[in-house]
Amino acid sequence: MDVLLWIIVIALFITSFVGLIYPVLPSVLAVWGGFLIYHFFINANELTTFFWLSMGVITVILILADIFTGSLAVKQFGGSKWGERVATVAIIVGTFVYPPFGILILPFVAVVIVEIWQQDNVSDAFKAAFGTLIGFLSGRLAEGLLQLIMIGWFFLTIWF
Repeated sequence: MDVLLWIIVIALFITSFVGLIYPVLPSVLAVWGGFLIYHFFINANELTTFFWLSMGVITVILILADIFTGSLAVKQFGGSKWGERVATVAIIVGTFVYPPFGILILPFVAVVIVEIWQQDNVSDAFKAAFGTLIGFLSGRLAEGLLQLIMIGWFFLTIWF
C-alpha cells in the first residue's frame, strides 16, 4: 500500500511541474496534495508545524509572484490594463489551443492586437506584448523554483 501511496505522491509532484506548462493544472495544489497524502496516509509524525507554516508562507509568495510578475512586466513595458487582462485570458485559452506553444503565442498576439487598438502604435504594442512574454516566463520560472524548494524541503524533512 505504501508503494502505491508513494507513486501518487511522486505523480502529484510531477504534475505540479507539468502545471507550469499547462496553467490550468493547479501546480501548487498538486504539491500540497503530495504533502497531505504523505502526512495522512504514510507518516503523520514527520512533517512538523514549522514545515507546514513554512510551506504556507512559500505558497503565499508563490501565488503573489504568479499574479504580480505578469502584471508588473506588462506595466513595465508600457502595456495597458486591458493588455494585462487580455494576456491573462489568452494564457488560459492558449493552454487549450496548440499546447504548449499556445500559452506563449496567443497572449503575445492578443496583447499586440489590444495595444494597437488602444494606442495606435505598433512599436509600443509589440513592446507590451514582449513584456507579457517576459512576465509569463519569469512567473513560471519563479513558480518552478519555489515548487522545487518546497519539494526539496519535503524530502529533506522526511529523510533527515
